[in-house]
Amino acid sequence: MEQRKTIAIIDDDVYIGDMLSELLVREGYDVLRAYSGTEALYLLQSTAPDLILLDLMLPGISGELLLPNIKDIPVIVVSAKLDIDNKVDLLLNGAVDYITKPFDTKELLARINVHLRLSSPRGNEIDRTEPQENELMLDLGARGVYVNGVSVHLTRTEYAILKLLMQNPNRVITKSLLLDRISHDTPDCTESSLKVHISNLHRKLRSAGGREYIESVWGIGFKLIGG
Repeated sequence: MEQRKTIAIIDDDVYIGDMLSELLVREGYDVLRAYSGTEALYLLQSTAPDLILLDLMLPGISGELLLPNIKDIPVIVVSAKLDIDNKVDLLLNGAVDYITKPFDTKELLARINVHLRLSSPRGNEIDRTEPQENELMLDLGARGVYVNGVSVHLTRTEYAILKLLMQNPNRVITKSLLLDRISHDTPDCTESSLKVHISNLHRKLRSAGGREYIESVWGIGFKLIGG
């Protein structure tokens, strides 16, 4: 049986914290609570949750100051205090995602699920040592891409797109979600330029492997095609 995941809620708003706690427990998660940045630091000295939901406007140590002190734990910022500059800064300082209050609980649960999966050991085991026919592989350490063991040169944006798709096999990734997820690595990628990046990625992989690796789902987004 898979071990239950633990999520820490760091938010001084009791109402929101209680709502999130009830929601997460109902979904099968264990929950930890902290009501200030200082309390969160003490909490993280004695325990390591699998994921953190972090508000920014905390008493004591703010969420922005707390974030760089959180290591090796995915942090989703949940705050009303978010504009474009805030989002970019937060991603550069260690957050894996952000969601603005008020939020849709289904969207929050989906984002939690994605980042728990990506942070698990199995979520990083994309590459294999023995390539199979037409097999597509990532070398996460070297940021390399291989088809049939042959290196394929991708731009930084193309690599980020492919990595996200490979970490979510058999799932359609919407355009907006894709832009959100890769913004940390490629903050210059926009909705208007995304089509060009996807087209170039299609072409390079097809040229190397002789088949299509990415499917465009019209009006929705993209998904990885199985081997």
